[in-house]
Amino acid sequence: MSRNNYIFTSESVSEGHPDKVCDRISDAVLDAFLAEEPEARVAAETFATTNRVVIGGEIGLSDPAKLAQMKEHVDTIARDCIRDIGYEQDKFHHATVEITNLLHEQSAHIAQGVDASADKDEGAGDQGIMFGYACSETPELMPAPIQYSHAILCRLAEVRKDGTEPDLRPDAKSQISLRYEDGKPVEVTSIVLSTQHSSEDQDSAYIRGVVEPYIREVLPQDWITANTEWWVNPTGVFVIGGPDGDAGLTGRKIIVDTYGGAAPHGGGAFSGKDPTKVDRSAAYASRYLAKNVVASGLSERCTLQLSYAIGVSKPLSIYVDTHGTGQIPDVEIERAVASCMDLTPRGIREHLGMNRPIYQRTAAYGHFGRTPEADGGFSWEETDLIEALKKAV
Repeated sequence: MSRNNYIFTSESVSEGHPDKVCDRISDAVLDAFLAEEPEARVAAETFATTNRVVIGGEIGLSDPAKLAQMKEHVDTIARDCIRDIGYEQDKFHHATVEITNLLHEQSAHIAQGVDASADKDEGAGDQGIMFGYACSETPELMPAPIQYSHAILCRLAEVRKDGTEPDLRPDAKSQISLRYEDGKPVEVTSIVLSTQHSSEDQDSAYIRGVVEPYIREVLPQDWITANTEWWVNPTGVFVIGGPDGDAGLTGRKIIVDTYGGAAPHGGGAFSGKDPTKVDRSAAYASRYLAKNVVASGLSERCTLQLSYAIGVSKPLSIYVDTHGTGQIPDVEIERAVASCMDLTPRGIREHLGMNRPIYQRTAAYGHFGRTPEADGGFSWEETDLIEALKKAV
């Protein structure tokens, strides 16, 4: 039996976190290739440390000459990302960081499983399991701890970049612990915020004075009580940050990227991967379906799993768990989602319009719980499947 009264915690990290710098660069490379050719193949991995960025993995375009030209452009792509994030430190500066480009063409053995041919549809780019989740505890149908952890850092990034708070620097982490009663969030028991800042003279109390108004602005006011514990820069000084303070790597923040630990994760990272990789596209489709199930009123919570085999187009399984909140049996919802969407890799890409340069913006502050955008960004957050689901059940 599930618990109704408990405390649950999730964390987020900012766009300046070392791992997120790497996710951003990997997704910027992907966007550049998709802008050149919608069917481009990319699986870009980035490593960052003091004064150094290394980019490796696979790339593919139909025109070999264009592929060579695009590969030469990767250095500029990486520097533009670092500049936009805001790094101009002595040991990590967009103009002086050393960038090593080790990108190479996609393996022919992988390509033969993915590519469509006369006797088969396009197959999944890898085997794997993907999870989607939605719940009714926030307007975005996301778990509250991760949604508000993201919101705090988004707000601090805004005031850092527009010059309102010049003492803030790019690297930051947030963490929210929420107390639930009868399964609903009612109180913040603790707030943890660590942010890089400009001077060693700025202690924890000073930084709390800078950030607290924005945290209170973001969180529901009745959730912050006299019992709420505040931990702002608990180590004291945080001036050395970003890849100079700690090495970064693409794909190490998969729980931050998804549901903050409130739901299962299949294990595959998203950033840098084109949508033939079901690690990404099927995880987005799973969220899309789970969100539409909850938005349609069929349940208050929904976990949805898909599974795939490399080179095989159709999913091997579809699993739904509404955690006892479903209005109809879960097996009927499984049948409904399968009838409402083509869950082959090609079907997912076409339904959600995924062969577009829309991924760099996903690299920080969560891939889910975001607002759908006019150019197709965050299309998997749409709730346009409600009527089809109701009809199917």
